[in-house]
Amino acid sequence: MAILVGLVAVLSALFAAALRRLLISCRHPAYAAGFFHPYTNDGGGGERVLWCAVRAVQELCPDLPCAVYTGDADAAPEALAARALDRFGVRLLRPPQVVHLNKRKWIEASTYPHFTMIGQSLGSVYLAWEALTKFTPQFYFDTSGYAFAYPLARLFGCKVICYTHYPTISSDMVERVKHRSSMYNNNSLIAGSIWLSRCKILYYTIFSWLYGLVGSCAHLVMVNSSWTRSHITNIWKFPERTKRVYPPCDTSALQMLPLERPTTPPVLISVAQFRPEKAHGLQLEAFALALQKLDPDFPKPKIQFVGSCRNKEDLDRLQKLKDRSTELHIDELVEFHKDISYRDLVQFLGGAIAGLHSMTDEHFGISVVEYMAAGAIPIAHKSAGPMMDIVLDEDGHQTGFLASEKEEFTEAIIKVLRMPESGRQEMAAAARKRAQRFSDQRFHQDFTETVRPILSAREG
Repeated sequence: MAILVGLVAVLSALFAAALRRLLISCRHPAYAAGFFHPYTNDGGGGERVLWCAVRAVQELCPDLPCAVYTGDADAAPEALAARALDRFGVRLLRPPQVVHLNKRKWIEASTYPHFTMIGQSLGSVYLAWEALTKFTPQFYFDTSGYAFAYPLARLFGCKVICYTHYPTISSDMVERVKHRSSMYNNNSLIAGSIWLSRCKILYYTIFSWLYGLVGSCAHLVMVNSSWTRSHITNIWKFPERTKRVYPPCDTSALQMLPLERPTTPPVLISVAQFRPEKAHGLQLEAFALALQKLDPDFPKPKIQFVGSCRNKEDLDRLQKLKDRSTELHIDELVEFHKDISYRDLVQFLGGAIAGLHSMTDEHFGISVVEYMAAGAIPIAHKSAGPMMDIVLDEDGHQTGFLASEKEEFTEAIIKVLRMPESGRQEMAAAARKRAQRFSDQRFHQDFTETVRPILSAREG
């Protein structure tokens, strides 16, 4: 609490200083696009959006310099361009400028043991202050979801454009607290107490109002799915400025993979950062249960967990998964691959017959689309993006499975394993066709058409 009080005091002083600075100064923001993305090494779908967005802006406005705000100390223009190509297959027209941020700790969850959500949100304002005082662009792109910085960016004279992967708070989160459901963002102590749950509902209500206030400062909002659009328009309340732009999924390289797969042994894959909400443990438990239910003479399947780690907490989480696989006596059938290259990822996807996804209310689900494009049948969580936008029938043919509980995931795993090869390939072909709706090319087209009007309005 003391950290939050101190941070609020600092932010109040910063806003006052920013106002004085802007009233005194007559300078216009630089004709440039600044991308606020403090973690340029997370390896997830958000980073892919960043590089595809930079590429799209470079092509749309060749004379518009692009800068990336990052807290990664080792980030350099050439290194980031090389990473975009090696990790995501995105070739930038030129390396971006790099603005280094030294205050990233203020958006780390570990900095706020309690009131994490408001702490990180206020911390993002402090971090954005550092960013904008170092370099003030005419177009401020937020590709990481730090909406509380939008009023500050507007105060600095920027046009605020955001690509929102998921709302910081949603009605679903409030409902879970009301029903006292224990999850990664609602611990068992609060879920077990009526009084604490009521206090958290009040906290969420106040935060939701603040989130709507700061979100309304954006000039243009892009969201990645029907689920996200529904929640964002409900909170920010300007649907006319909110456009759905499906995120880029590299379906071109994956679509070239053959649908035929080796089945000795059959391989399942899980592609996701090792974050708590990705629920890798559920996948591991479901896989272990499936092994128990398979006939003794059935070929033993393998599962490959592929993902990246942002920090020590993610590394610890990965180690716990390894330990759990040993406890379940399935460690010989489980592989873990951390921070692999895009080329290696394509190779792994090309050898899998199914891909697992178990995050509740995943805003979109790029990994699910990658499974489908690669010919791996998706087994995804029955909620949000995968349920509303992705794992839907294509030309009347089933494209995958949806599940919520461990037993449902187990049942789906067993169904895929027992499928005749012709049936598996038929479903994989339907899934691959549906994945074409979410390609890099589709993102580039929709993103470009959405930002064109605002980028064309160059100011003096």
